[in-house]
Amino acid sequence: MSLALSASRMVALLLVGVYAGGVLFVVLAPSVGRIPGPAYVRYWQALNADYGQRMPPLLLISVAALLVVTVLSWQRGWLVFGLSAAALILVVLTVALTVAGMEPLNQAANAWDPDALPAGWDEIRQRWLNLHLVRTGLALAAFACLIVARTAD
Repeated sequence: MSLALSASRMVALLLVGVYAGGVLFVVLAPSVGRIPGPAYVRYWQALNADYGQRMPPLLLISVAALLVVTVLSWQRGWLVFGLSAAALILVVLTVALTVAGMEPLNQAANAWDPDALPAGWDEIRQRWLNLHLVRTGLALAAFACLIVARTAD
């Protein structure tokens, strides 16, 4: 295995693993979906300020590393190449889901006054949680693909 493939795969594994673990936490902490509105909005606004700054660079670097891994895996056999390509596609899908489906909801929640929530705020929260569950599944599947590709190679 080339040094470039090994290094890019390690970067991809690390970053996709951090991402998958980060999004998994919300799924493992279902109490977030049950806390009262004002507390939820304060929590969400504080958390989203950090995630909104840190996730885009993490995901862009992850996609770049996965692109390198996929290209360099071309001659490692169909299984390794296919799993690498699947990981890349899955991470790109999480980005698309985040940008198209979740970011508009994030922006809406960022504008809420925690002490005067809009009608239907809880439906928006549930919609976000449902989309997040899909995103978590995609991220975990991408991470699993990378692990299996590494093991198979």
